Amino acid sequence: MNNMAIALEIMAKGMGGIFVAIFVIMLAVIVLGKITGGKKDE
Repeated sequence: MNNMAIALEIMAKGMGGIFVAIFVIMLAVIVLGKITGGKKDE
């Protein structure tokens, strides 16, 4: 059972890391979109 708890903890951290990465990427895309928003004439 102890191994199961450790495995679940690792999985939870992995999922959290993935969600944080997605959130950061989305934020970067939004910020870049605002910065380059006025240069769509290219």
